[in-house]
Amino acid sequence: MKLTKFVMSAACVLAMSACCNQAKQEAPAQRWSEEKANEWYAQLPWLAGADYINADAINQIEMWSADTYNHDQIDKELGMAEGIGFNTLRVYLSSVVYENDPEGLKQRMDDFLGICQSHGIKPLFCIFDDCWNAESSYGKQPDPKPGIHNSGWVQDPSVSLRADTVSLYPKMEKYVKDLLTTFANDERILLWDLWNEPGNQGHGVETLPMLKRVFEWAREVNPSQPLTSGIWCWDDSFAPLNAYQLENSDVISYHNYNPLDDHEQTVKYLKMMNRPLVCTEYMARRNKSFFQTIMPMLKANKIVAINWGFVAGKTNTIFAWSEPRPDVAEPELWFHDIFRQDGTPFSQEEVDSIMSLTGKK
Repeated sequence: MKLTKFVMSAACVLAMSACCNQAKQEAPAQRWSEEKANEWYAQLPWLAGADYINADAINQIEMWSADTYNHDQIDKELGMAEGIGFNTLRVYLSSVVYENDPEGLKQRMDDFLGICQSHGIKPLFCIFDDCWNAESSYGKQPDPKPGIHNSGWVQDPSVSLRADTVSLYPKMEKYVKDLLTTFANDERILLWDLWNEPGNQGHGVETLPMLKRVFEWAREVNPSQPLTSGIWCWDDSFAPLNAYQLENSDVISYHNYNPLDDHEQTVKYLKMMNRPLVCTEYMARRNKSFFQTIMPMLKANKIVAINWGFVAGKTNTIFAWSEPRPDVAEPELWFHDIFRQDGTPFSQEEVDSIMSLTGKK
């Protein structure tokens, strides 16, 4: 996901601190204590994996719809993940699929969890998203646009639905509560990521009221798994969003696609929260965020390491966010992703580095 450059200014940190103090007073009582969160995390091995969508799906809708859900392809690709020692994945869900086929979505989630379990993988699910195309629809999804990063990925919920919260909120509430209730005690699930990059695509703090509602609905269910929503932008204007996310997440998740020194500064600040840290997006080669530099640091700090992208496919995330290349079949330097669809890696050196860190021979 495209990331606004982190701005580690003193003014930004002070503003966030002030907002954190205010949000802390309003935090739901059910938020996990630091002790509970750290006890939960202490029972886990170091976790590493990728943001995952199967190569033959262009977006969340195509991955989860009955006509296009591909058990065999997912099983094959998760075997590749197991082969390099990955033991977690971050996976986006779809309220569009749920609205049209709620029982089918839950059945396919159960099937997906079974595949994960067979490969020793404990995934986390992401429920809503502020990134990429504003509108979505059920049914056949568009074909990829050559050379365009995430040309078919969709925001969830669609932007056109957000003005009428009287109609939208009951649908969102049903979706959140049904999924979390159905899987509330499922030990195959690592955690719930309630909203990806809130405020992206120009939404800013307009997403905050919806994000608050989602946390409230999730707390009413009170699943056995922790809740989070990751911070991703350190601009001053995002201080209210960041403060709410930091003060209401059971475990702290974040994104950083920048080089090692910048990422280390992010870790330094977030460690002050005294909670488990989960990096839910990193690794953009053009930005000098590499497996060989970032992943060892994350492991040394026992931070969950989840990079964007696994098998190159219809999402076209081998191409960079801001560099459309419609006349190029494959860029010389991949932006994201690890494997081609035939199982060969973009870089054997990277795969060797990953396997040395995960302990996979």
